[in-house]
Amino acid sequence: MRRLEPAGTPDLAEAYAYPGRRPWLRANMVSSADGAAVHDGRTEALGGRADRRLLSLLRALADVVVVGGATVRAEGYGPVRPREWWGDLRRGRTPAPPLAIVSRGLDFDFDAPVFTEALVPTILVTCPSAPAERLRAARRHAEVIVTGGEQADVPAALDALADRGLVRQLTEGGPRLLAELSAAGRLDELCLTMSPQLTAGDAARVLNGPATAPIPLRLGHVLEEDGFVFLRYLRG
Repeated sequence: MRRLEPAGTPDLAEAYAYPGRRPWLRANMVSSADGAAVHDGRTEALGGRADRRLLSLLRALADVVVVGGATVRAEGYGPVRPREWWGDLRRGRTPAPPLAIVSRGLDFDFDAPVFTEALVPTILVTCPSAPAERLRAARRHAEVIVTGGEQADVPAALDALADRGLVRQLTEGGPRLLAELSAAGRLDELCLTMSPQLTAGDAARVLNGPATAPIPLRLGHVLEEDGFVFLRYLRG
């Protein structure tokens, strides 16, 4: 991978290091060249070898990975698994970051690997109106954070995660969750992979929600490998 702006070959762990110990929310998303966030309902077809390696690195650097329940189901999420090449990136922390899954209905198979094989217990973020039976089941298989009313208060959940020491936060969407976080003013950084593909269709963009006033961003860096462009934007 080479750095386009500023020029040179980057140390990726240094290039994506979190800024200090205060709570910081980073998003990592992929988009086709014509703006689609998924193809056939999933992101897998848009990615590549370098994209997958960067995804793994960003997870290694994070204290927690926040993701929407619909994305977990659509993408077939499993738990985050440590990689040998992570080396010392997680020194002094758990072997892998936990997933924090945002879901109102808690419509999950609690015998799935994302719950049963997690090295660190999966966290479920939900709301008081969640079905009582599903909430009881969730508490038997995961840590549960209840916030909000009819919907989970995701910004409050981020604060609750930070109170647990999980301050280096990474969200992988999906687009609806990312739009909510952006509208709430909680998104500090966007890592956007531009995939060298055209897909057409009516797939959502990386943010899929009501229009808001434009949020200014500043460019952190631009990397490239195999035609994939890796953009790091910081909230301006």
